[in-house]
Amino acid sequence: MGLAASQARFLALTARKSDLELTGQQINQSRMQLANVTNNLFNLTTNLEPDSAAAVQIQTRINAMQSLDKSLELQLRRVDTQQQAVQTEIDAVQKVIDKNIDMSFKTFG
Repeated sequence: MGLAASQARFLALTARKSDLELTGQQINQSRMQLANVTNNLFNLTTNLEPDSAAAVQIQTRINAMQSLDKSLELQLRRVDTQQQAVQTEIDAVQKVIDKNIDMSFKTFG
């Protein structure tokens, strides 16, 4: 791979990594919002009788929120894995670029 192609690949991988970081931040933000809603629901249940219809309905909502959180956690793990793969590829391309630069300067030097 030539220097220009390596540089283009490096830039594309860097952009992909930035996109993955943004996605990870958005997932974390969603998880924080779910945690806040779940906390508010837990606070509501403290004022209710444990076996009341309202408490059961709120508990159902809490369980749904926890399921959503688990789903978001899996998405976050997937994004982290992709991010690690992209970082590994960035490191490899960086080595190719460094070798190309070294060879170019040895040719002219």
